Amino acid sequence: MKQLEVQILGQGYLLGCPEGGESRLLEAVERVDTAMCRIRDAGKIRARDRIAVLAALNLAFDLADRSMADLQARRDTLNASQGPAAGDHDPRLALLLQRLDHALGDDGQLL
Repeated sequence: MKQLEVQILGQGYLLGCPEGGESRLLEAVERVDTAMCRIRDAGKIRARDRIAVLAALNLAFDLADRSMADLQARRDTLNASQGPAAGDHDPRLALLLQRLDHALGDDGQLL
C-alpha cells in the first residue's frame, strides 16, 4: 500500500492508498478540500470538526442525488427498450418488484 501526503483545509494528512488508486484518492481529497473551504469561507463556522461534518453531509447528499438520477435514467432506458413493464412477463418478478416498491416507500420505484 502506498502512502500519499495531502492537504485538506490547510492541514497535512498521510493517507494510505492502494497501488493505482492515487488519482482517484487525489480527486476525492480535492472534492473534500473544496467542500470544506467553501463552508469555512462562508464565515459562519470555524470549528474543523463541524466543517468536516457539514462537508461530509453535503457530499453524501450530492452523491445520493446523482445515484437517484442515474437510477431514474437506467429505469427510463429499460422501460423504453422493453416496452411493457418487466414484471408483466413473470409473476415472481412482479411480486418482487412490488415488495421492493413497498420497501422503498416514498423514495420511488426501483424499476
